[in-house]
Amino acid sequence: MNKGDLVNEVARAIGNKKDAQAAVDCVITSITKALTEEDTVTLVGFGTFKATERKARKGRNPQTGEEIEIAARNVPKFIPGKALKEALK
Repeated sequence: MNKGDLVNEVARAIGNKKDAQAAVDCVITSITKALTEEDTVTLVGFGTFKATERKARKGRNPQTGEEIEIAARNVPKFIPGKALKEALK
């Protein structure tokens, strides 16, 4: 499922594709904004989105084999909720 498929599913539920597109965009924007502010987004039963810091580390250029430094950075992390885990069993 991609973003367009998700919009179509939401449109079936609310009956209007324009409003569905706005709703999906708003959810994605809100989650992104919260993560950039290092906040946690918890959707009970679905899961939790949070930003975690990945430490600097050494890597290797696959073409040359040369060792390189990979800088520290923040990355998004998703932890599935209990209901989502149960649904996938």
